[in-house]
Amino acid sequence: MTAVVTGATGGIGRFIALGLAQDGYRVVLIGRDRARLDACCGWVAGLVPGAVVLAESADLSLLAETRRAGRAAAARWGAVDLLVLNAGVLDTQRQVTAEGHERVLAVNHLSPAVLVETLAPALAAAPGGGAIVTVGSSTSDRARIDPDDLEMRRRWSIQGAYARSKLAVMMATFDWAERLPGVANVVHPGLVRTGLAAKPGVVGLAWSVIGRFGRSPQQGAETPLHVARLGVTAPSGRYWKDCAEVRANPLARDAALRRRVLEATARLLDGPGGG
Repeated sequence: MTAVVTGATGGIGRFIALGLAQDGYRVVLIGRDRARLDACCGWVAGLVPGAVVLAESADLSLLAETRRAGRAAAARWGAVDLLVLNAGVLDTQRQVTAEGHERVLAVNHLSPAVLVETLAPALAAAPGGGAIVTVGSSTSDRARIDPDDLEMRRRWSIQGAYARSKLAVMMATFDWAERLPGVANVVHPGLVRTGLAAKPGVVGLAWSVIGRFGRSPQQGAETPLHVARLGVTAPSGRYWKDCAEVRANPLARDAALRRRVLEATARLLDGPGGG
């Protein structure tokens, strides 16, 4: 069995990779920093003798690199049983990638869309059509989204950009659940003490205080691993917290709004790096 995991060089991603290796998966890690990827591979292999843990370098803020990494994984393994979309960013100011996309949206939503599109044949080749686990956030629970301004050129905010990206990728995941042969689900790992919000200034200070009450990265990996272990036996198109199904933001179930968001996403993917 082959599992592809993004964002596995720190936080809950490392423990997701570890848990999957313990379950007997061949684990392919996709991330930007080669040294950290190699360190994670070595850490998992050291704890799970005989584990096969491999790295594929790619800057997941860039759609062209994401597509290349997905094609490399598909070409090498043929079938992918599990895809865990864990990579995510939180910026304190609006940043634009080299391809011209707002960075939070690019990493948290556009890159997963590209990776799923690229790996779709490999997932379909796995027994049951493969499983997709998207690591979401409770910030999506009350998020709003404007299909005409997904990249928030107007009124960008830290919380708004992050929550909007997580709602967008939830909508995409529910679409995959309906459209692809396997299963696709969104999980909220809980408030986790990770480096995601380790930012300078007031934002970083606020998150450091809040983070004292958060879960450890190992605890945060529990729900993603629970749903991943259900594999293709899991009900599809659901939202999970604390290893149980919960109600998603009603906007994620709004068929008309979701269609507009996915159409806007497709237009962005047709731009630089997306084709």
